[in-house]
Amino acid sequence: VQLVESGGGLVQPGGSLRISCAASGFTFDDYAIGWFRQAPGKEREGVSCISSYDGSTFYANSVKGRFTVSSDNAKNAVYLQMNNLKPEDTAVYSCAAHKRLYASATYCFDLGLGQRHYDHWGQGTQVTVSS
Repeated sequence: VQLVESGGGLVQPGGSLRISCAASGFTFDDYAIGWFRQAPGKEREGVSCISSYDGSTFYANSVKGRFTVSSDNAKNAVYLQMNNLKPEDTAVYSCAAHKRLYASATYCFDLGLGQRHYDHWGQGTQVTVSS
């Protein structure tokens, strides 16, 4: 299992950025993909989850309405579109894979964003929001 993030960079407050997670080595439909972030000196926190097989998504309250997660099954890729970025969004963003146990339209909501549920992790991409 391999997860590779890309697309991070420097963006001004209020700007937008889309980061990507390329997955390989496993059957994409069998997994839910989560996005997590870790800011300097802080614990890693969950941002979003998507289970493309059943269309389930879930967002942390801190990003709801600003971030949108999507997937492209043909490319085995997951994207995180981040709009109206704030300085507090500055962090290393990582994607992680969780082997789905069943199919449900609320799978990601049921799963939550606890790190313990995700077995495979990428290295991360840096997102910096600053003027």
